[in-house]
Amino acid sequence: LPFSSAACGIVGLETLLPLSLELYHNRHLELIEVLRRLTINPARILGLDVGRLVPGSPADLVLFDPDMPWQIDTERFRSKSKNAPFDGRPVQGHAVQTIVDGRTIFIRQG
Repeated sequence: LPFSSAACGIVGLETLLPLSLELYHNRHLELIEVLRRLTINPARILGLDVGRLVPGSPADLVLFDPDMPWQIDTERFRSKSKNAPFDGRPVQGHAVQTIVDGRTIFIRQG
């Protein structure tokens, strides 16, 4: 389905990290600032007490390779929606493992 013919809205979850990392790779922001804008700042706005690795806090982590090259392919998205204006775009940075409350819930294969 051509993007211009698709229903309103696009999927952004699966492209947020690599597209945000372009700010780092293109030297517009330091890596720590990109991460702060994706994690700590939204949590603070929402009033969530998260984003710290301290005893008693949930161990919620995303391990990622900021340099892993790949090409956005909407057909491989896990989301039900496949609408994305970045289909076919080469990017860098991919999540390789997700840990929620200390339990691994995702490991990238391949």
